[in-house]
Amino acid sequence: MITSSSSLKKKIAVVTGGGGILCGYLTEKIAEYGIKVAIIDLKREAAEFVAQKINEKGGTALPIEANVLDKNSLKKAESLILNKLGPWNILINGAGGNHPKGTTSSEYLTLNDLNNEGPGIMNFFDLDIEGVNFVFDLNFLGTFLSTQVFAKKMINQKGAIIINISSMNAFRPLSKIPAYSAAKAAVSNFTQWLAVYFSKVGIRVNAIAPGFFLTDQNRSLLIDKNGAFNSRAKRILDHTPLERFGTPEDLLGTLLWLIDEEASGFVNGIVIPVDGGFSAFSGV
Repeated sequence: MITSSSSLKKKIAVVTGGGGILCGYLTEKIAEYGIKVAIIDLKREAAEFVAQKINEKGGTALPIEANVLDKNSLKKAESLILNKLGPWNILINGAGGNHPKGTTSSEYLTLNDLNNEGPGIMNFFDLDIEGVNFVFDLNFLGTFLSTQVFAKKMINQKGAIIINISSMNAFRPLSKIPAYSAAKAAVSNFTQWLAVYFSKVGIRVNAIAPGFFLTDQNRSLLIDKNGAFNSRAKRILDHTPLERFGTPEDLLGTLLWLIDEEASGFVNGIVIPVDGGFSAFSGV
């Protein structure tokens, strides 16, 4: 791997959603390279769990309970990080997720769906605006507000970089999850906008777009009640040239490359798919 621990030891990273499965793993790993990390999560116990593992291994991690949709909450986190760790030069906007109320129960609308109001049936016209708002706010506005709060202290710092977590949905909208797909497309677009906007003050902005990973947020969409892959999961694998789902380890190399200015200092405004080739495969 190009990145060496010596090039990262003096860095400090703020990670939103750092108590989650994917971001929690990535936070642990970058801490192993000597990066001090502030772990922001809505669930205090999740942030503390990841921080404890890092600190027990000799790293430096500060767990913080904060809401990425509450600017005052983020400002309190900002003050705490400054006091405990100092100014940061890495921001990873990892907070995000989906919601059942922003998800349709079928991939296609049929006339029968319009007349079926049974339990578990949810067509596009039934989608709850609160659910859609929740998904869009968490993914896009959470990224927007976190950047507003944390980017200012990064201006003209050596190696300053913002990394947003987009999704394969931003490249190719997936069936059933219109709110999540739209929100992640907004994150990708916002990444490009920020890259241009911050280009004169020394902050690079890029995004990682994970493909299909088995996480808590999508497990119900991919695993049947017997614990086996459902038809949707099998179709995903059929359209993934590497023929498997991603693991958290698959994201680490891309993340380390992006945060190391010696390796990727001329990389700005891109969204990198880490998807096993899914976005490159037409299906034939």
